[in-house]
Amino acid sequence: MSFQHFDIQPVAGRIGAEILGVDLSADLSKDIISEIRQALIQYKVIFFRRQQLDAEGQVNFARRFGEVTTAHPTVPSLEGHPEILDLDYGRTAARANTWHTDVTFVDRPPLGSILRAIEIPPAGGDTIWANSVTAYQDLPSHLQTLADQLWAVHSNAYDYAEAAVNISEELKAYRAVFTSTVYETLHPVVRVHPESGEHGLFIGGFVRQIRGLSTTESDDIIRLLQSYVTRPENTVRWRWQVGDLAFWDNRATQHYAIADYGNQPRRVQRVTLVGDLPVGIDGKHSEAIKGDSSRYIPTLAAA
Repeated sequence: MSFQHFDIQPVAGRIGAEILGVDLSADLSKDIISEIRQALIQYKVIFFRRQQLDAEGQVNFARRFGEVTTAHPTVPSLEGHPEILDLDYGRTAARANTWHTDVTFVDRPPLGSILRAIEIPPAGGDTIWANSVTAYQDLPSHLQTLADQLWAVHSNAYDYAEAAVNISEELKAYRAVFTSTVYETLHPVVRVHPESGEHGLFIGGFVRQIRGLSTTESDDIIRLLQSYVTRPENTVRWRWQVGDLAFWDNRATQHYAIADYGNQPRRVQRVTLVGDLPVGIDGKHSEAIKGDSSRYIPTLAAA
């Protein structure tokens, strides 16, 4: 696919590209926005270096691609900005260093997420994204057939499914907020992308159990499928600089924030776009089991 309004440089072979020559603080034309969306669908995650955006500018840019959610179903927003989740990792014990897709524990997970770098350590703190579509394509045909039939329960019952035994009081407090309302949703393990029609593995850190299987059986199968997602061939790693923006298709990716910077400052801010009900290969939609996502999606709350 060629792009007329900007240059684009792939960062890795199967996922990720940097868009060059676009100032996101400008009044971008509909044609440029359309091409950015095309790039997002093609490359799954796109990057913009050293942009001059503030919080309001980030939200305004996000709105060009659809309705914006509130910051998070349970975690408070940045003061004065109900759409922004402030992730000040350098000053909190919480980390996002497990593979996950954002907010899959609700029935309408985000279409995409837009992350802006506010404060970045001199070294460390990179983020890795994985292409869940090429992961599915990598599966042998008999594993594809198995995955096509599976549905899994996703929940926020634990923060990013961390299995730490000894955790700090600060982290316990964060988890209490994160799980203050428990959500559970049944999603297809293989999701049909609503725009590209591609099939991708829709799993990650919020998966709790495959429907109809024991916990042990579920864990073994998810571990096997997840190993295809996180193959190095299906990933891209981004070295952040202050002002960078990453925009990823939450319907076709997982990501992992590398926690290798100790207590150094690392602060990023996230805006998410309202998504639709995932659809499996059988044409059936995801189903909410517990929790009301209207707290997260303004239009549902207003309905």
